[in-house]
Amino acid sequence: MPGRLVRTQTAERVSELLGSREGRAHLAAHGWAQGMPIVMAAPTEPVNDVMGLVSMHGRSVLVAVLDTGSNELKFFYVSTPNPALQPVDPEKATTKIHELFARTEDQGAVTFRVKYWDSCAVALPIPVFHPVAATKNYEQRLRDRANRGQTILKAFD
Repeated sequence: MPGRLVRTQTAERVSELLGSREGRAHLAAHGWAQGMPIVMAAPTEPVNDVMGLVSMHGRSVLVAVLDTGSNELKFFYVSTPNPALQPVDPEKATTKIHELFARTEDQGAVTFRVKYWDSCAVALPIPVFHPVAATKNYEQRLRDRANRGQTILKAFD
């Protein structure tokens, strides 16, 4: 049952992120759109199993995991398999999803294939969302607006 607990915790964190305007904007800046599927995974799940869940949607999805070391919520974008992509060997049955995450973080876009697919897909990393930084940016924007407003008012004095 540990996998179920991890998925539940991941789902809760994804829900919190999607519940904030800044979180939705962050994901949207990296390919997410309202209604796009998000597949929750435990870091130690095999890539083949996670991509089996991805395949059920028949479209591009985001994959979300909680990093076991940092407890950060991490995402990557997965395209649909495309025969136009350069073929690569399928992932090994022992490859875990956290390994594919690590490759995307190191290399950027990663072309990969799983045993279920005839064609390759691309995984793109999404930077980790830091709500504190987003809140600080939002607060700075408010201060900037207020300062601009005061400057305009001084022009009328």
